[in-house]
Amino acid sequence: MRHAIALVALIGSLSAAGAQEFKIEDVSSARSVPVTQLRPGTIVFSDQEGGAASDEAAKLIHFDDWARTRPIQRKFLALFPGYVEPTVTKELKGEQKTAAAADPKTDAAGGAKADAKADPKAETGPVLEKLYMYVAQARFVLDRPPSAVDLSRYVTQPFLERIDPAIKHKVIAPADVPPLKDPQGTGNENPDRKWCTGRPTLVCIQSSYQLEGKLPLGIMLVNKLRDSAKKVSDHIDFLSELSLLPPEAIDQAGLKELTGLDTQVTGVLEQNLFHVNQIMKFGKFFGVFQAHPADPNKTVVTAFMALAIKASVLDERRGFENVPVLRNLVPAQVLMGKSSFNAGASISAGLPQYARNEIRTIAGILARDKAAQ
Repeated sequence: MRHAIALVALIGSLSAAGAQEFKIEDVSSARSVPVTQLRPGTIVFSDQEGGAASDEAAKLIHFDDWARTRPIQRKFLALFPGYVEPTVTKELKGEQKTAAAADPKTDAAGGAKADAKADPKAETGPVLEKLYMYVAQARFVLDRPPSAVDLSRYVTQPFLERIDPAIKHKVIAPADVPPLKDPQGTGNENPDRKWCTGRPTLVCIQSSYQLEGKLPLGIMLVNKLRDSAKKVSDHIDFLSELSLLPPEAIDQAGLKELTGLDTQVTGVLEQNLFHVNQIMKFGKFFGVFQAHPADPNKTVVTAFMALAIKASVLDERRGFENVPVLRNLVPAQVLMGKSSFNAGASISAGLPQYARNEIRTIAGILARDKAAQ
């Protein structure tokens, strides 16, 4: 009898483990794949904005082009609806100083100056923070009805720790969120509500990620070689809120347009990264849960990951290419996972791999929780 019980337990554990395993299938557009064609344990995934899959530049799009051509994505995947590239105070360089001196009423990017009295010869001045967007979308099916998916249980620090153990998290109070007045936070204040407030199911998180592999060594070399008082950090710190949209805040029509699926939206899980110390301006995970159109006992999940990368980071190429030991540390290559410096399964792996790993892990957690019930 004991052996029989042990065998049943083993079979059960293997079944639960099997439920955790998801594989990624790259497609041209995840939201366009018919739900009825989704296979169990498969996540359809896409992060191409245009061009061939081998063209890494196709994974990024200028923020203004993205906002113009994909307004429904901008509405839900920008840090908040109506988000625009902010004007920040930065050190002026080369042509920026020339532009500022030529027209003291405009900044180096052609926008109105925040202070008309600013000295065009000053080392710092207002500059438009240009951004590139990396947007990944994925879709998978959970083998249980929407009524059995309790999203509130995932609005916790332990849930984030399960997604990526390499990122360390600490819960903070809303009062601990600093004013977003520095260049990293400028433009990220939510006009509708203060971050980490205004939603009944919400947790405020302070996070830190230590870059992995050879990246810290490469950054140390960069800091020694570059002529700048501002050093590149070997870790990424960010503030975020993880929340569940209250039912009254769910825009059924808009979210159906976003996902391309015309069924009832039963829940939305959202994480907003509203302050990042470097590389990114903001980030967002956005998971939409909907009724399956053909099976009431299944739930369709459409997940998005949107990251706003600062153009100034991607423009840093010449200084790296001219130093043999740093040629593989060109920021664009590292971010796209095409460098020998890439390592691990987290952010150091590059954004495309990181997004795949994050979404696959989330799908596995959701499936495993069902199997354990």
